[in-house]
Amino acid sequence: MKKLLTFTALGTILLAGNAMAAGFHLREQSAAAQGNAFAGATAGAENNSYAYFNAAGLTRQKGTQMNLGATYIVPRAEAGNIEDASGNRGQDINNIVHAAWAPNGTISHQVDDKLTVGVALNVPFGMITKYDQEWAGGDHGSTSKVITATTTPMAAYKLTDKLSVGAGLPIQYVKARLTNTAMRGAVDTALKGDTVDVGYQLSALYEMDENTRFGINYRSEINHKLKGDISASQPLPFLNQNISAKLDTPAMLSLGAYHQINEKWAVMAEWQRVFWSSFESLDIMGDDYHTSTTNPMGGGLISSTRENWRDTDFFALGASYQIDNQWKLRLGVAYDQTAVKKADRTPRIPDTDRFWYSAGLNYQYSENLTFDVAYTVIQAKDGSVDLPDSGGMQRGVHAEYNNSVKLFGLSLNYKF
Repeated sequence: MKKLLTFTALGTILLAGNAMAAGFHLREQSAAAQGNAFAGATAGAENNSYAYFNAAGLTRQKGTQMNLGATYIVPRAEAGNIEDASGNRGQDINNIVHAAWAPNGTISHQVDDKLTVGVALNVPFGMITKYDQEWAGGDHGSTSKVITATTTPMAAYKLTDKLSVGAGLPIQYVKARLTNTAMRGAVDTALKGDTVDVGYQLSALYEMDENTRFGINYRSEINHKLKGDISASQPLPFLNQNISAKLDTPAMLSLGAYHQINEKWAVMAEWQRVFWSSFESLDIMGDDYHTSTTNPMGGGLISSTRENWRDTDFFALGASYQIDNQWKLRLGVAYDQTAVKKADRTPRIPDTDRFWYSAGLNYQYSENLTFDVAYTVIQAKDGSVDLPDSGGMQRGVHAEYNNSVKLFGLSLNYKF
């Protein structure tokens, strides 16, 4: 049953799929930045969608602006060479994830020459995995679906001609539903829960001159406590009750650089550290059932799962080419480390390192209206899951995974 709830700490998203970024982080918050594989996203500030990566960049957005965008995520995760602990072969699974849309939007308003305010909607974490009902690892996880929406009021202030600072208050809603399929005639289980909690964002943008700028951004971890219930196919009290679960989404530190070489060419770079190691354990507390004679862990504690995730680095390089007065081409490559070591990999997140290859186009339709489109291929390294037989409710399973993702981003930016 521990593994049933592990995914509660492995996802938060509105509409998304598996293997977008290390762990369950989603970078798809700006079609313009996606075209450069998010290289220089912390320093770019090319429109107000970049405020997710650096709120201080809002001081570069004049007047009142609105950016509306979405990413169509087409993931592919194949599971093959599936065997249980007895050596019985299972049927290969062509895809455990499905295509979906992930929206984003930002509105900003320049109050005066110094102050700009805004509000953004983003979906910065998450994934969905779904296996066949009869798959060999069903007692380690069959369906994992988590929905989130994050709204961030933010403000940016120009301290000097070169230095701007910014701050935001991410308000994040999380809703989870997880299921397990028992493989030993035991108990099918399902969990659901939700919560709303708040973090913070701190940013700075330094413009060395009109052609070169550097950005830094810190997003805090958000401490969630989900409230919901767990239910089972058999009337066991400790598997049919209200529950709570603590989930901390990780803090992130980003550094970005942007340099305009000439009228045609610009180059950019990005580094980000995601502090997954703050996710230390997942404790599931039962609110209704506390009889220690039946629940051996006592005190309402249903399960305590020690996680072993590591901090990860993301590196990206990009370039943009101004084709003419209306069209700009964007290109970028990136390398994204996995948060999950091989020994800790599970069927809910068969996560591995991955490479990003991106291209995008910006089209200026008029002085007030621009469009961005982007296309990204993410190729993950092959990985495998090897879980031992517990001798109890969970049967050992081996599976080999081949993961890849295609991203189609689009957005419009309008200046009122």
